[in-house]
Amino acid sequence: MGGFLFYLCPMQDNNTQIFGIRAIIEAINSGSTIDKVFIQKGLRGDLFNELDQLLRTNAISTSFVPPEKLNRLTKKNHQGVVALVSPIEFHDLDTLVISVIESGRIPKFLILDQLSDVRNFGAIIRTAECTGVDGIIIQKKGGAPVNADSVKTSAGAIFKMPICKVDHIKDAIYHLQSSGIQIIAATEKTENTLYDVDFTVPVAIVMGSEGKGVSSSILKIVDHHAKLPILGEIASLNVSVACGAFLYEIIRQRLA
Repeated sequence: MGGFLFYLCPMQDNNTQIFGIRAIIEAINSGSTIDKVFIQKGLRGDLFNELDQLLRTNAISTSFVPPEKLNRLTKKNHQGVVALVSPIEFHDLDTLVISVIESGRIPKFLILDQLSDVRNFGAIIRTAECTGVDGIIIQKKGGAPVNADSVKTSAGAIFKMPICKVDHIKDAIYHLQSSGIQIIAATEKTENTLYDVDFTVPVAIVMGSEGKGVSSSILKIVDHHAKLPILGEIASLNVSVACGAFLYEIIRQRLA
């Protein structure tokens, strides 16, 4: 191994960590699916600079943390970095879209725009699998991690649902639109309800983050805006609940 540290440490519930700067560099270069890297604040040096460049080039999510956080993640000699390896393999968006279209199914995709709560993420994956969603699209940076918690809250559905990680959500939307798929943003910033939208055509639903909803730049490029009617005093629903309502409206229309 050339004298450097290389540790693979199984974690509870389908997670694996890699620690040691050189080990993580080698893992990235070998094509391992790294979900997130925790880096000790203030870390410096040529080897770290090499790792930092790789992380940026591959758009791998990172978080700068105090050493206490890393020590809680592992008791091993982590050298100031710990990486979490994804429990699943991600799908290529272009290949998945072609496969769905060639299958003869009416495409039904889900796009998650900066959704950050891992429990909501897992719940959405579970509902998506139950409603026959063809694939979920997430951004490489800024979204909820694919980790043990998302595996648990999805009740294992994460292993059955194709998930695509893309550099930019906007590029994924343009690609879907060019493939004949209409994009519908779930947003309160509209007068149209989901019952005004035709879901019998190929569609992709965009669900936004828990606090901000769908970002304004995304709202400008989608084909339709739709909201759930709210009859009570609370202004909004939990995003996973709202997502379920949209997905089952697709089923209702397509079974009618």
